[in-house]
Amino acid sequence: MSAQDILFVGGSGVISAASVERAVELGHRVAVLNRGRSEERPLPEEVELLQGDIRDTESVQAALGDREFDVVAQFTAYTPAHVQADIDRFAGRTGQYVFISSASAYQKPPLRFPITESTPLRNPFSGYARDKIACEAALTTAYRDQGFPVTIVRPSHTYDRTSMPTLAGWNDVARMRAGRPVVVHGDGTSPWAITHTTDFAVGFVGLFGRRDVLGEAFHIMGDQAPTWDQIYTWLGEAAGVRPELVHVSSDTIAAVRPSLAADLHGDRAHPMVFDTTKIRRIVPEFRTRVPFWIGAEEIIAYHDATPARQVVDAGLDADLDRMIATVSV
Repeated sequence: MSAQDILFVGGSGVISAASVERAVELGHRVAVLNRGRSEERPLPEEVELLQGDIRDTESVQAALGDREFDVVAQFTAYTPAHVQADIDRFAGRTGQYVFISSASAYQKPPLRFPITESTPLRNPFSGYARDKIACEAALTTAYRDQGFPVTIVRPSHTYDRTSMPTLAGWNDVARMRAGRPVVVHGDGTSPWAITHTTDFAVGFVGLFGRRDVLGEAFHIMGDQAPTWDQIYTWLGEAAGVRPELVHVSSDTIAAVRPSLAADLHGDRAHPMVFDTTKIRRIVPEFRTRVPFWIGAEEIIAYHDATPARQVVDAGLDADLDRMIATVSV
């Protein structure tokens, strides 16, 4: 496919940065609309940075002017108002608008496996998921009523070297290295699709410029779905230890730490196994290149080299002990 003019709205995040790099590697002309540069995930030199705040209409107008793009990839829209602003802004100015939704939007608890793109969207536990569902509804209506050229993408758990995927983040690694037990929700055997951002990028950028995916939804995640016990174990091994895992029910965790309830009941507590036939049919080169045991090594190496990332939350640590105590009695 010939080079295209691509606009990323947000291009320095966990998911988006690798997709920007992938688009550049494929020879596309890439611009990123962002409030500034990220030291953690710097943009490639070839990228044109357009400084602006997507929530400020005048700021966006100053940054974009009347420019048109073959593809607009939107990573920072979370409410129907956000996508409606984009519909008004980009209608007639782009050949494709790619919206980042979320696999969290799928039915919880799921009633059928594997999950496909036709699985119902319903998540009564997560406000974030409900907002993404409402965004999808607004965009689908715009496609049906006025031909707005949307493609919807639903990532699952996508990570890079900066991301700590466990429930308690760096607290878990610190506890592992200190020989203290860590909490794993449920019985630890639930499969969980976890995808390295560079693998996601192959599928995501592969959708750009394709007229046959307009009006369609795709989830993009690797074919690896380790159990939570495996995820914690591989992370511990990357940290140089064999972790002691203590299984605590999601209800108990949520009772001790209510802020974790939506994440658990609306996502992590459920097995997540996806059928990726649809994305692989459109983007045959998409596959898992970075299994999580390799990703875990990247995560630990980065955190070990970045002291600012090694933050232990004392309150959370105390709550973890309380959770473990409910199992020990």
